[in-house]
Amino acid sequence: MLGMSPGKVHRLLEDRHLLAVRRERVLVVPEEFVLDGEPLKDLRGTLVLLADDGFTDDEAMEWMLSPNELLGVAPIAALRAGRKAEVRRVAQALAF
Repeated sequence: MLGMSPGKVHRLLEDRHLLAVRRERVLVVPEEFVLDGEPLKDLRGTLVLLADDGFTDDEAMEWMLSPNELLGVAPIAALRAGRKAEVRRVAQALAF
């Protein structure tokens, strides 16, 4: 889907441009995290914020994909709709 080498994908994961979790021993990146063959532009800042809040990758994945009461949709859907500031504000509040 990304059309990149595995090494490039691993670098994107390490730099938090993408997030993956293991499913049956295979790293999986949700297609919602990709737009036009590239990582969603606003994803990295949100993933860094969640990591700074102490979220594991599994917890961050669950938060990104689960409907959020404050956003009215899953955070990834809000990001894709251009609601970056709102998503990050909600994520930042999780640290308190």
